[in-house]
Amino acid sequence: MYFIDFLRILARPNLLTYMLMFTNTKLLCLTLVCVLSLSACSKDSVVPEDNDISKNLELSNNFTYSTMEMEILDAVNDHRKSIGLTVLQKLDDITIEAVDHTEYMVSLNVVNHDNFNMRYQNLVQEIGARAVSENVGFGYRTAEAVVEAWINSEGHRANIEGSYTHFGISVEQDQNGKNYFTNIFARR
Repeated sequence: MYFIDFLRILARPNLLTYMLMFTNTKLLCLTLVCVLSLSACSKDSVVPEDNDISKNLELSNNFTYSTMEMEILDAVNDHRKSIGLTVLQKLDDITIEAVDHTEYMVSLNVVNHDNFNMRYQNLVQEIGARAVSENVGFGYRTAEAVVEAWINSEGHRANIEGSYTHFGISVEQDQNGKNYFTNIFARR
């Protein structure tokens, strides 16, 4: 008897319509959350291009890079040169942000773009960045392999080939010897 009453309630056009609208609204919200959380990690600043403040900031370049990190930076610049783009300059402030993020990923054992907006804001304030993007990776054994994977991925390649002036890199191993990578690009 209860089942028949339930079917009668569902058969009412107003209630059924309401239930479908509610379900569709939930699906729409869920879809928006997924799209927003999976979007590419790149962002432009509202700082005008002709702003002299960022041009007067002192930039440091004293960071000591590992062999693999240097190989990645060189491979990225080799790719940019091969398609007629300018080479990027490495920059300590960007690398420090990359190191912090790589350490964070290793601590969680997960590759992610968590807190990208924080890195973006830090680079806008620290170096006057007008645009920032990043590539992350996990598990590749060589610089050549990770850069090749990024170049073969449309979104990662767009970051490598983007209108940037500087970059930074971090490579760290987890307790199992797996490499984690963060490559951040910025335009000043």
